Amino acid sequence: MDKNSHIKFPVVDAPRLRLDEITDKDVKAIHKLFTLPEVLEYHDLECLTDREQAADIVHEFRARFDERTGIRWAIRLKKDSRLIGTVGFKSWDREMRSTELGYDLLPEYWGNGYATEAINAILKSTIFNELPWGALHRIQAETIPGNSRSESVLRKLGFKEEGLRRDAGYWKGRYHDLRCFGLLIKNA
Repeated sequence: MDKNSHIKFPVVDAPRLRLDEITDKDVKAIHKLFTLPEVLEYHDLECLTDREQAADIVHEFRARFDERTGIRWAIRLKKDSRLIGTVGFKSWDREMRSTELGYDLLPEYWGNGYATEAINAILKSTIFNELPWGALHRIQAETIPGNSRSESVLRKLGFKEEGLRRDAGYWKGRYHDLRCFGLLIKNA
């Protein structure tokens, strides 16, 4: 028996959304999400070209959870369980009690508050008490300058802009400046 098999993937509910595990049943939806250039414009991922790449992403999300290095939820509409994006944490650092936030959403759902609702639901839930990684003190998020939608979401949720790291990322054949945002968790 896998030492991590006892870890139950936490489900988080929000008014219009349900956040739950991304499974093999979601490969088609993940493929759709990550083939759209507008979704990946500010992302370090190239547009997917086949379903096998989407299956690899789904398995990577599961491996992060099993290895206790991160967690990624499906963002689903409550009304029909449709996957409209993903949200989660990676690079979980137990000693520093910190992690990095990431999220994405299908363009037809942009501007409706879904990303804010999903992240807020995670931040306000009790999931950190349930996860084996322990309490968090700091959540960090990075954006590429120009990604005003993401920056707006982060500011609404109380993240503070902490500075610009010049040429701190390299993907898609070029360097990218990264704007750093941080949120300190009270009572951590």
